[in-house]
Amino acid sequence: MLWASADVDAATLAADVVALTLRDGELHVALVKRKARAARGRWALPGGFLLEGESAEAAAYRELAEEVGLRRRDVRLEQLASYTAPKRDTEHPKRVISIAYLALAADLPDTVPGTDADEAEWVPVEAALGRRLA
Repeated sequence: MLWASADVDAATLAADVVALTLRDGELHVALVKRKARAARGRWALPGGFLLEGESAEAAAYRELAEEVGLRRRDVRLEQLASYTAPKRDTEHPKRVISIAYLALAADLPDTVPGTDADEAEWVPVEAALGRRLA
């Protein structure tokens, strides 16, 4: 197989999760307020970079646990899409390729912010669509 670019290491991989649940009969999405230097203080979907030797799915489960307190047994992940456009993440020096997952379950527990999040909350999808996310 021929590669158009020999610089395969020029990208970093991330896993991001759209976690949805019902709250009082309304669809909600999990959002976190970023603690990390990049996008600090901005609301975002849970997610982060893959660790050495980690699959994208394992990273998605890890980030859900770290950022919103959801455990693997709480949700089932389905791969949603991949985002590969160059320079789509303007706050990172390398190209960021994101693999997005959907986590959908009825009546998920309250969010618990963790290592990379100052805050985490379930937000009605309608309200989240009006926010400018990181």
